[in-house]
Amino acid sequence: MNPQNKLLYTAKVRTTGGREGGTSRSSDGNLDLRISPPGGHGTGTNPEQLFAAGWSTCFESAIGIAARKGKITLPSGLFIDAEVDLSLVDGFYTLSARLDVHVPGVPRDVAQALVDEAHTLCPYSRATHGNISVATMVTV
Repeated sequence: MNPQNKLLYTAKVRTTGGREGGTSRSSDGNLDLRISPPGGHGTGTNPEQLFAAGWSTCFESAIGIAARKGKITLPSGLFIDAEVDLSLVDGFYTLSARLDVHVPGVPRDVAQALVDEAHTLCPYSRATHGNISVATMVTV
C-alpha cells in the first residue's frame, strides 16, 4: 500500500440465505438482521434499503466535510431522502438512485455547491459514478 494510503476500516458481514429469508450479521454483532425480498411480505429489510441508508449516511457526512472546508455552518435540520430502485432492464437487474438533499436556511447556490463537492468526497458516490443513474435534488 502506498504510504499516502491508509486503510481506515474493514466491515465484515456474513450473509446466509440471500434475499429469501436470509440473515446478515456483522463480526462485531452490531448488525444482526433478517433479509426479505424487496416489496415482499417478509419481516426483514432488503439490500436496496441498506444501500440507501449507507449511501445517504455517508453523503450527509461528506456534505459536513465540504461545509467545514468552506467555513459554512450547516443547519440542524439537514436531511437526505434516499431512494434506490431495483429494475429489470433488457433482462438484467440494475440499480438507479435519487438523493433528495434538504438544506433549510442555506442559499440554493451554496447548498448545490456543497452537494456537488459531497459527490466527489463520498465513497458511495465515487463508486457509483458512471455505473448507475443517479439524480440529486436540492431543497432549501
